[in-house]
Amino acid sequence: MEKRSYHQKIEKIEVWYIALPLLLLIPFIVYGNQLYGVYKEESYIYLNLIMQILIVVFTMAIAIHSWLVFSHLFASRTLYIGSLFFVIALLEMSNIVIFSANALQTSYINVWLHLVMRLCLAIGVLFIILKPKKQLTMHYRVYTYGFSFLFVMFTLLMLSSPPMSIQPFIEDGDWVIIALDKVHLIAAILQGVTIYILSKHYKKTPKRVMWLMSAALYLIISDIFFVIGKDPNEIWNFLALIYQFYAYYLILKAIYYTSVEKPYQQLLKIKQDLEHSQQELRFQAYHDDITQLPNERLLLKTLKEDLHADKAQKAVIAIEIDRLATISASIGISYSNKMMKLVSERIQAILPPHYFATKLREGQFVVYIDDVQTQEELLQFCFNLKNAMKKPLQVELFSLNGNLNIGIALHETSYSGEELLMHAQLAMREASQIPQRFLFYKPFMSSGMADRIIMEQELHKALAHQEFYLEYQPQVNLKTGNIESLEALVRWHHPTRGFVPPDMFIPIAEESGLIIPLGKWILETACCQAKAWEAQGLPQMKVAVNLSLGQLFQQDLVQMVKGILQQTKLEPHYLQLEITESMTMNIDQMTQLLHELKALGIQIAVDDFGTGYSSLSYLKDFPIDCLKIDRAFVRNIQHNPNDEALVSMIISMAKHLRLKVVAEGIEEVAQLAFLMDGGCDYIQGYLFSKPIAAEQLTETFQELHSHAEEILGQFKYVEEYMI
Repeated sequence: MEKRSYHQKIEKIEVWYIALPLLLLIPFIVYGNQLYGVYKEESYIYLNLIMQILIVVFTMAIAIHSWLVFSHLFASRTLYIGSLFFVIALLEMSNIVIFSANALQTSYINVWLHLVMRLCLAIGVLFIILKPKKQLTMHYRVYTYGFSFLFVMFTLLMLSSPPMSIQPFIEDGDWVIIALDKVHLIAAILQGVTIYILSKHYKKTPKRVMWLMSAALYLIISDIFFVIGKDPNEIWNFLALIYQFYAYYLILKAIYYTSVEKPYQQLLKIKQDLEHSQQELRFQAYHDDITQLPNERLLLKTLKEDLHADKAQKAVIAIEIDRLATISASIGISYSNKMMKLVSERIQAILPPHYFATKLREGQFVVYIDDVQTQEELLQFCFNLKNAMKKPLQVELFSLNGNLNIGIALHETSYSGEELLMHAQLAMREASQIPQRFLFYKPFMSSGMADRIIMEQELHKALAHQEFYLEYQPQVNLKTGNIESLEALVRWHHPTRGFVPPDMFIPIAEESGLIIPLGKWILETACCQAKAWEAQGLPQMKVAVNLSLGQLFQQDLVQMVKGILQQTKLEPHYLQLEITESMTMNIDQMTQLLHELKALGIQIAVDDFGTGYSSLSYLKDFPIDCLKIDRAFVRNIQHNPNDEALVSMIISMAKHLRLKVVAEGIEEVAQLAFLMDGGCDYIQGYLFSKPIAAEQLTETFQELHSHAEEILGQFKYVEEYMI
């Protein structure tokens, strides 16, 4: 604001520079005769001489300045203006010399020199304005100034020794007076044309045009005074010289502004822009683009400088959003960035003044405290942070839960800044496995996390090297005794580790975001296998595939499922997608998604039913076809009355809601008997078959079917019943 006011002030001063000489016209016009009497006639001779000397100084300054500047700009207009005023300067100098000689026989030369100067100036300026700009080479400077010098010499020669044919014309006093008036009139008209042409370019370069237009105006005033003042030794002639001098001053100012002041201002602007760019680059180098918080580089720099500066207790708190990689891979980078920004705002809202919050590239936040009074202080901050994140994060159409994992590391003398940060991150990772979701770092955490990181890298290679495969566990219809569906279960055979349990690699895949491509591969493979069994002559069977939480946030999930069904040519009702009960917390979003999936013709099942913690109201809102009773309830069903009551309640509730029921983990005949008596629809477990490879299932399908009939033959069943 101050800078803007300063420039406005400068513009007002410049306007006063132009307007003040115009205001001086008033006293001269009103009191011209009285002012003329102040000095004697001889005094005006010397005053005129002084003004002419000043005019020579300014015109020669313009010529020299243009000569010097041309070597840098190589602009045609700069060269032409310089050469024009070189002519004016030489003619004025000649005029002064002749005037000083005070010879009557040469007095007419002064008048003609004056006329030549006025015509050259008016025509020359107009010519320079109208001629298009172009770049010239250095040798043009010598040629142009040389031509100007020759022109002056030729003019002086013609006036001092005119040819006989024009001598009477030049030396005729009456003709000189007439010519004088005509030339001033023509010069004034040309200056007016110059003002008109310049006015069209005012918006492009207002300051330069303002000076040049003002100079042309003062030259017009000068011409008027020259016409009024018949006697060269009176006040009007003196005023004409004053305004002519001021016009040259304005022209010099315009040239100086164009060639020196404006480039200097541009240079200053470039310097300011460069400094601003350097500040921006420095800010970008040390701050996160999305949250504008300090980044890892600035954090490590601060830790290096401050960690051992005094004996105060230091601490680092590492914070991450639970399952961030899965969420980011599912909802897209733009929504993920908005989510990170919302989280950063909530962290900053509760951040104490002496806490230093930063954002790391991995989507983690780190808070550095340079003076910890008590550990309770750190715990209180963690509690405040968890409370601040209780309200869901609203990102466009997504309502996301910002569950945080928090790790705290206290500094010890032997730790570097990198080690302290790593310890906090390790504690943060371990915190994701406990309900409280925050932990202080302990040395044993380092070894376990190293293996976890290695496994994450190996998971990426496993998908590329086709180390994953599927096994299928049959589901037997208790009403018909037929194997009507199979659950697809992913397995990993590591080149060196051997068989890796799913409960070990699935959480890492979800955390790293690899669950998205892995889930797609599982779905494609299972659908292809279902069609392959059909082609091999096996009865058409439904294939059940588990969906992970990350896949539910996947923006193109519905299109992906539709595309796989079209690609594999599997009829939609032979595909069943299983969701866990814990996925049903966001009812609004889940309802819309499941209805879109259901519209494809596929079936929806709720896996591990009874182990979640969400409201049962989703059972009436979701388009669900089946409930799967978790093996935890079935395992002790014949020994635990509570499990028996819960299973009976689930089956009864499902019947009232017209849902089918699948019981998992059946290993004993007593369990089967209870479920058949209770009206369970399907059974899945080791009692009938463990999960087996697709090839083995093809080869042993009849044996599996006979085995199921043999077991169920112990019980009476009559009616056929299908999902």
